[in-house]
Amino acid sequence: MSFPIPDVHSRVATPAEARVDLSAIRHNVSVLREHSRAAEMMVAVKADAYGHGLVPCARAALQGGATRLGTAYVREALELRAAGITAPVLSWILTPDEPLDEALTADVELSAGAVWPVDAIVAAARRTGRTARIHLKADTGITRGGATARAWPELLDRALAAQAEGAVEIAGLWSHFACADIPGHPSIARQLAEFDEALAVADKAGVTGSHVLRHIANSAATVSLPGAHYDMVRPGIAVYGLSPIPELGDFGLRPAMTLTARVAMAKRVDAGTGVSYGHLYTTDRETTMALVPLGYADGVLRGATNRAEVLAAGRRRRVAGRVCMDQFMIDVGDDPIAEGDEVVLFGPGAHGEPTAQEWADSLGTITHEIVTRIGARVPRVHRETAPMEGAG
Repeated sequence: MSFPIPDVHSRVATPAEARVDLSAIRHNVSVLREHSRAAEMMVAVKADAYGHGLVPCARAALQGGATRLGTAYVREALELRAAGITAPVLSWILTPDEPLDEALTADVELSAGAVWPVDAIVAAARRTGRTARIHLKADTGITRGGATARAWPELLDRALAAQAEGAVEIAGLWSHFACADIPGHPSIARQLAEFDEALAVADKAGVTGSHVLRHIANSAATVSLPGAHYDMVRPGIAVYGLSPIPELGDFGLRPAMTLTARVAMAKRVDAGTGVSYGHLYTTDRETTMALVPLGYADGVLRGATNRAEVLAAGRRRRVAGRVCMDQFMIDVGDDPIAEGDEVVLFGPGAHGEPTAQEWADSLGTITHEIVTRIGARVPRVHRETAPMEGAG
């Protein structure tokens, strides 16, 4: 006997969903364009567009005024190309086994912060007959990828030799801030000075031309450091409506994601009832407990136990007891709640629901972690809350 296999991608009722407002993405890009002095804007869509859905969010960002896209890995860029997106894309983390031939064939720009990636890109250019567009990365103080000031001249020399051969075109010079989200941090001025010195060394070596994009500004620098904008800014988290510097406000951004679930079970329990693993929550009266079918396998951090809040039955409720792999509980007292009722974990906050920022604050983390951890079991449902400009 054979059994039919359900189409898990069909639009049927799901236990949970992450609703993503594409009009908010476009709005946020427009707001960031107003902050920017740069001619170009590269929107970071790495990590599945910060958990919001790679291709729909990339398209919305371009519609909102972005001119370029950025990914961490080549495979993310190739997914954009497979979806028909033709805008310039930069991928900035290379490992020795990256599909560089495919990247060059798909016109993906690549970053090199050391000599070996330049050599690997040159080899791919020779194999494919394509000229690679590369961005050379300087480590100005974050101590991740990029060439230190000591190694920078050698990287420039190798890239210039490859450019003379016709294997590459140097399309950009870039770096990344360590503390731009901490206003007034002394490392900001030091990194800008280091970047300016790296640019001066590159200019003296012969890396010149208006086509060479200089860029260092992330979301925080885009909204707070106009002197760091150079030729291009690279916002990430702000595009999704989450403030890169929460203590300075929301900068007019609109959160794009609302995470919801539907109650799987509701039941009355007696006073003194222990709830979930370890009985870290015990009821203090007869009450109604509701089961929310999301857990740490879906990105609801285990640390939300007895700390984070949700909106259910018209009021905020704290997570009651240990967050499990697939579920957690809330105590709704005597308020009416039933199977299938919606629970909102976080959203824009316009209807009394917690925000991703509140979740981050309660868990001692950043909003980046809250949204990017939402797992693959939770479908992303892309919506429009405002009509697209020019739509009929």
